[in-house]
Amino acid sequence: MHRRHILTTALAAGLFPGAARADWPADRPVQVFVPGPPGGGMDVLARTFLPHVQKRLSGAVFVVQNRPAAAGQQAFEGIALAPPDGFTIGAAQAPNSITLPIEREVRYRVQDFSFLGNVIDDPCGMWVHNDSPLRTLADLVAAAKERPGRVSIGSAGVGSDDHLLILSLQDAAGVEFLHAPHNGTPPIVTGLLSRTLEVGSFNMSEGRAMMRDGTLRSLGQAGPERWTAMAQVPTFREQGFPIVAGSTRGLVAPARLPAPMLGALRAAVAAANADPEWIADAERLNLPRRPMAAEDQEKLFFSEDARLRALWARKPWRD
Repeated sequence: MHRRHILTTALAAGLFPGAARADWPADRPVQVFVPGPPGGGMDVLARTFLPHVQKRLSGAVFVVQNRPAAAGQQAFEGIALAPPDGFTIGAAQAPNSITLPIEREVRYRVQDFSFLGNVIDDPCGMWVHNDSPLRTLADLVAAAKERPGRVSIGSAGVGSDDHLLILSLQDAAGVEFLHAPHNGTPPIVTGLLSRTLEVGSFNMSEGRAMMRDGTLRSLGQAGPERWTAMAQVPTFREQGFPIVAGSTRGLVAPARLPAPMLGALRAAVAAANADPEWIADAERLNLPRRPMAAEDQEKLFFSEDARLRALWARKPWRD
């Protein structure tokens, strides 16, 4: 009752006008569900970006909760099913949060989110240990033709952007790989380093530091053009494979948030996206920024939902 009284009083007083700094009910922390393990791309987004959001919501304290199980399903369900009281938000990405309701029975739809704004668009990539004999995507395809269904490629789970990239390359090249799903990127990296995996499929920002120190090497990036932070890595298109794929990452909240509260969150995310300190952090951490207003983020998710449902109808990616 105490919390509800604070929230009701704050809303009635109009303390969430979407200004540069808004008051926030402070009787308990705001839990932030992240659909990935510590150290993964979604975790890095939450832990580095949210401090810039928090300082624009007086009284708010964000606490990250990693929920990587079931390819992030627990995290997305936790966001969608949470009470719309401002004490639960989360990180979501296209396509991962969109594919789960298509391929299995879950307790949410993308239409069940309140969209707060996009932050990152991270190209997918194919990765190998630095001493791997594979040097290009053509080498990878040639190996798959020599050993059909036996060249192992790790992804962050069925239906993830990493998995869809593998399927796209299979279709484009007419080959079959051995798909090895994992709970996030860190265990894929462990597999590459231990040489229990031949290839890893994960986003470019997640591997850049290891490429810089000579541990891993990228066979190709799947952005529409070369990401300037990794300009030495050719795109899939440049190597003859017409594939574009990535992870569009932002923040969402439960549906039916009170309009003043939703406005305050969206204003805080927009202000954080434009904050020079965040821009510098993103540059330092090699995060490919793609700031997007909540309305545009919602349009992207809904259009991807329609596209992926059509793809599933033609060829289910779990088959």
